[in-house]
Amino acid sequence: MYKGKKIGVVTAAYNEEKLIAETVQTIPQFVDRIYVTNDASTDATGRILAGMRDSRLLVMTHAKRSGAGAATLSGYKKACEEGMDVVAVMAGDGQMDPAILGRILDPVVEGKAEYSKGDRLSVPGQSRGMPAWRLFGNSLLTYIIKVASGYWRLVDPLNGYTAITRQALMRIDLDKVEKDYAFETDLLVKLNAANTTVVNVPMPARYRSEKSKITYLRFTTRLSWIIARDYAWRLWTKYLGPKSRRAPEKAEEYIENRSYRRW
Repeated sequence: MYKGKKIGVVTAAYNEEKLIAETVQTIPQFVDRIYVTNDASTDATGRILAGMRDSRLLVMTHAKRSGAGAATLSGYKKACEEGMDVVAVMAGDGQMDPAILGRILDPVVEGKAEYSKGDRLSVPGQSRGMPAWRLFGNSLLTYIIKVASGYWRLVDPLNGYTAITRQALMRIDLDKVEKDYAFETDLLVKLNAANTTVVNVPMPARYRSEKSKITYLRFTTRLSWIIARDYAWRLWTKYLGPKSRRAPEKAEEYIENRSYRRW
């Protein structure tokens, strides 16, 4: 437990034979449960996981590759079933430093926000480890995602190092969240529609030698469509449609007054 809360960590793994063991072994001892989804890996990832002797580890295996989002959602669902209070996400490729997991958890565990998201961009020098081309693309997408999601003060929306309360997860339909690399953006939009409070957590960028599995042309094309669709859906669901929530604060006011603080 961490500060009186049951903590689960979700890890999606596809062909991570080089780093998955290190990722699991370095997860802090205060974590109660580790959910690893083997997304139909074709290398030794499954065999390595099967040989690990950590009693906290629960391995779920997809028979068919379903995408990083689907793998993460499988972990989210299981964590909710098992009653975890807070669920963090850490990649299986070692890019998320386990030493700062407590920092990611703190605002959520302490009740200051329902969803925390790592931020590699807000403090000068913290994005030093990020390649220049990736920094440019991230900056452009960040602005577009702010518009679509309604989280105007979100600094690094594509950062996958996150923590969220079980209650926040249960307010949305996880079966309707995108299953591929559009998962992060689509989840943000649905969380905003449910008036979920979000906080930035500054952190250093950390990149290993692993080659990205994303085809960037396909990724950006699909993400552009998802962003446009989600923006229209959020406006309709939250403000314009006959079943809109009509929350007492508009999204921008909600974010300004309650959602974003920095640690």
